[in-house]
Amino acid sequence: MTRRMSTLSNGIRIASIAMPEAHSVSLGIWIKAGARDERTSEVGIAHFLEHMAFKGTASRNAAAIAAEVEDAGGYVNAHTSREETAYYIKLLPEDIELAGDILCDILTASILPEDEIERERGVILQELGQAIDSPDDIVFENFNAACYGDHILGQSILGTTDSVSSFNRDELRAFMDRHYGTAQMLVCAAGKLDHDQLVRMCEDRLSSVAKTTLHARSAPEWKGQTKFVDRELEQCHVVFGLPAPSATSADRFALLVLSNIYGGGMSSRLFQQVREERGLCYSIFSFAQLMSDTGVFGIYAGTSEDSLNEMLEVSARAFGDVASSVSEVEMARARTQLKASVMMGLDSSSALNEHLARQILMFGEVPQTDNIIAAIEAVTADEVRRLAEKLISSTTPSLSLVGPAGHALTTDQLSSFMMRG
Repeated sequence: MTRRMSTLSNGIRIASIAMPEAHSVSLGIWIKAGARDERTSEVGIAHFLEHMAFKGTASRNAAAIAAEVEDAGGYVNAHTSREETAYYIKLLPEDIELAGDILCDILTASILPEDEIERERGVILQELGQAIDSPDDIVFENFNAACYGDHILGQSILGTTDSVSSFNRDELRAFMDRHYGTAQMLVCAAGKLDHDQLVRMCEDRLSSVAKTTLHARSAPEWKGQTKFVDRELEQCHVVFGLPAPSATSADRFALLVLSNIYGGGMSSRLFQQVREERGLCYSIFSFAQLMSDTGVFGIYAGTSEDSLNEMLEVSARAFGDVASSVSEVEMARARTQLKASVMMGLDSSSALNEHLARQILMFGEVPQTDNIIAAIEAVTADEVRRLAEKLISSTTPSLSLVGPAGHALTTDQLSSFMMRG
C-alpha cells in the first residue's frame, strides 16, 4: 500500500492509500464540521444539510445523482457525527472520475431546491420519530444530555421536531458557507487508484471552494446527571459513564485497551460476570467515545426491571476491580484484538478510507499502521489500571435509563460501588 497526501493551490488536502490488488475504490469528501459546530438556533442543521447534498445541483437532480452512481454499480451515502460530516462513494476503479465529479458537484454546486427541502424535512421528521420510538436510540441521546446538559454536545445530532420544522434555505446555505470551505474540507480515497490523477481531478473541480478558517469550539462541562424515561417495556435500557481522555490524549490507546478488557467482547469482565455468571442481561458492552477535546467512557446494557440494580452494582464493582488489578492474560488478549481490528480494516477500501480521513482530521497527517500497532503494544497493565482509577475518582457518573426503572440506583451509589470494587 502507498500512502500519499497533497495540498491543492487553495489549501484543500487530498490523501489516498493505493491498494493495487483491490477491486474497488472508495472516494469521499470529509468536512471538519458536525453537530457540535451548530449554533444554539441550529440544532440538527448539519444533519439536515447532509440530507440535502444529494437533492440537486445546477446540472443534476436528485434522481440523476442516484441513477448515475447505481448505473455504475456503485454505492453512495453520507453521515453526520459530532465533529464531522462525510460524503462518500464506493465503486469500480475505472469509475473514479465519475465519483469525483458527483461529489465535487454536490459540494460546490448544490442548489438546495425548496421543494426538496420540504420533502426532506418530512423524511427527517420521520427519522426523528423512529429514534424516539426506539429505546436503544433514545437512551443514548439522553445519555449525552446527562453528560453535557445544555451544551451543544448534549443535543441530538438529528435535532428536534421544532428545529427541523423551522430550517429554511437561507439558514442551510449560511451553515454551508461557514463550514464548507478550504480549511474544513478533506478529500480521501482508498483502493485501486492513481494519486496524481486524483489530485488533478480535485484541482480542477474544487478550485472554486471559498477560503475559510476553522471555527473555535466551546469546551463542554461534565454534568453527571440522571435522565429517566418511564416506559412500559419488557426491558430497561441503561447507559452510564464517566468523562474520559480525548482522541488526542496520550492515554487514548490505554483507554481502548481498558474498554476491551472491561466490556469489549465475550471474554470481557462485563460479559462474563453480568451475563454468563449471573444471567442478568442479553446485551452488555462498554464503549469509548473520543472527540478532539473530550471523551466519554460508557457502558450499555438492556435488562429486566427485577435485575436492573443487581446488574448496575455488578457492572460498577467490575469496573472498580479493573482499577485494582489487570492480568497479563487480559492485556495480551486485548492487544491482540485491537491489533487484529486494525489489520482487518486494511482489507476494505471503505473502512481504510474512513480511518484515513478521521486520522487526518484529528492529527493532520496520514496514519501509519506500524505506529498504531506499536502504540497498542506499548500499553502496560499499570497504565490501564491507573487510568481506570483516574476515571473512577474524577467525578460523578452520568446515567440514562429508558423503561421501568423508577427504582434504579443513584449515580452516587454507582460511584461508591466503583470505588470499593
